Amino acid sequence: MAILTKDSAKPANPTPGRDNRGSSSQGRGTNSGRGPAQSDRRPAPQPERKPEKKIVELSDSVTVREFATMIGVSPINVIRELMNNGVMANINQQLDFDTAAIVAEAFGFEAKPMQIAVPVQEATAVVVDPATGKPAPARLTTLRQRLLARESAEMQDKRPPVVTVMGHVDHGKTSLLDVIRKTDVAAGEAGGITQHVGAYQVEHEGRKVTFLDTPGHEAFTAMRARGASVTDVAVLVVAADDGVMPQTREAIAHAKAAQVPIIVALNKIDKSNANPDLVKQQLADAGLVSDEWGGDTMIIPVSAKQHKGIEDLIEGILLVADSLDSIRANPDRTAIGTVIEAELDKSKGALATVLIQNGTLNLGDAFVIGKVYGRVRAMFDFRGHRIKKAGPSTPVSIIGMSDVPVAGDVLEVVEDDKIARVMAAQNIAAATRETSHSRATTLQEYFAQAKAGKAKKLLLIVKADNQGTLPPIIESLERLNVEDGEVHLEIIMRGIGGITESDVDLAAAAGAVILGFEVTMDNAARRKAESSAIDVRTYEVIYKMIEDVELALKGMLTPKLVQRVIGAAEVRQVFKINKVGNIAGAIIRSGVAQRGAKARVVRDGKELAVGIVSSLKRLTDDVQEVRQGFECGLGVEGFTEYKPGDTLEFYVEEYK
Repeated sequence: MAILTKDSAKPANPTPGRDNRGSSSQGRGTNSGRGPAQSDRRPAPQPERKPEKKIVELSDSVTVREFATMIGVSPINVIRELMNNGVMANINQQLDFDTAAIVAEAFGFEAKPMQIAVPVQEATAVVVDPATGKPAPARLTTLRQRLLARESAEMQDKRPPVVTVMGHVDHGKTSLLDVIRKTDVAAGEAGGITQHVGAYQVEHEGRKVTFLDTPGHEAFTAMRARGASVTDVAVLVVAADDGVMPQTREAIAHAKAAQVPIIVALNKIDKSNANPDLVKQQLADAGLVSDEWGGDTMIIPVSAKQHKGIEDLIEGILLVADSLDSIRANPDRTAIGTVIEAELDKSKGALATVLIQNGTLNLGDAFVIGKVYGRVRAMFDFRGHRIKKAGPSTPVSIIGMSDVPVAGDVLEVVEDDKIARVMAAQNIAAATRETSHSRATTLQEYFAQAKAGKAKKLLLIVKADNQGTLPPIIESLERLNVEDGEVHLEIIMRGIGGITESDVDLAAAAGAVILGFEVTMDNAARRKAESSAIDVRTYEVIYKMIEDVELALKGMLTPKLVQRVIGAAEVRQVFKINKVGNIAGAIIRSGVAQRGAKARVVRDGKELAVGIVSSLKRLTDDVQEVRQGFECGLGVEGFTEYKPGDTLEFYVEEYK
């Protein structure tokens, strides 16, 4: 056997002009006994061809496990290759397209974007506004309206109404639901307060009703802020011995903003101090006039304790439902629903409670929920029983998701897992790119949209410091409405006290502007308003508030000077400095304190003073700023009466 060496690969006597590759005196050693003629007849060797790369189609995001399966190699080898490229990953790590393409090339594959025809007819369906008969923009309609718009009239069947129960914290909401569904939830709850969002279905004389039990109107509105509108009827629970409370008024405002009919369950009528007529008068003052007094609100006396009036309440719900033409669905199509709650269960993994709003969900269906995809591996009804399918208005718990979805996200059944993965990846990419808000949330934006024919109402939330100033503010604002105006204002909520996180939630869900007179705003509400781009305006003079709204209606509003909170501190000690006065020894609770910024001193929720941060020390050194978690000594210009427990809010002013 001849051995190929460096010298033997060269010709001994190369002949000019002759193709050396055809010479018998070169190549792989001698011709091993073959004759010259035989050597000349051997075909010249062809250039070595590189093996063609195989094609693998990848979505925008794929796990290591899925990628390894696609190219037919062990996940361990994929992880090793990732490590060689400086990427530490586990088997469930998500890889973007570029990373996966580099790894694919190392295994002899060429990566190409996955080309899948994703159904788009759902997103482009034309919705007709029943009030005008003209097409309405999809973003201005509820999910329920969009679902109905896709179905022909003959394909729509009556479905069970979906009812949300709201009310004050201790007016017996959960106890009432307890009686309706004949279970005992309240006994196991901490402090008697509902700690979860539940969905239940009951049957009355052959007809079903679905109840949503929420921790409060905040959760109800938080879902609406995400675009989910799952409620057909709102039941407001009011105690006959307690009457309309601040939370009751908030619940009314949230239900009205959702444009759903309200039924009042007048609970605790069995109590000796119950006063139904007084409560009805309070409800009328809040805008819910009893049908007995010529209004359009059903007020049904009930007693959860004595099980009285429950059938009347359910019959009232069905009566209102029969008057609503929108309570229809097509059970013979693929399912679409909304996530009511979701959690990570220790034994089942990602678990979501979904309210099916149209179509039928079947065991084994592939689906996408926002950024999450999966296949229905198991399905349970509200009693925990395994089921194989769920029709419209049915609450059902499902497992088989890639991650825990967000409450309010929409579940949509798709053809297969591959489409589900692609749609989830597209939703992730879209969420990353999303920087604007679909609703107008500033006075300037309202006028711009009105000029373009996109907005007809300026929605306001008005908060005042006391009952004496609220009525004149409301009257002055309502006088701004003119018959032929381009934009009409509507006050969806009015109240006494500071601006809270609940107010911001309502503004985000309804697309409203918050106006405050002589009130403060807590830090949680301020952070949420800034992150949601909600326009919050506070005033110390009533006419200035009225002037701003009037200018917005006329389109003459100039940029406003706004306060951007940069930090907050708590006063721990007070130090007396000779020739200077009192200095606050404080700890920075959030953000940063800056020399030269403005600070407001708040005690027991009331603003005492506003001034510039004139001095700021860290230990013994003068500093320009002190960040969260550190202690400092500071002085606010014009104020020295600090007390331990005072709150200092630091802010800067800028035009917006």
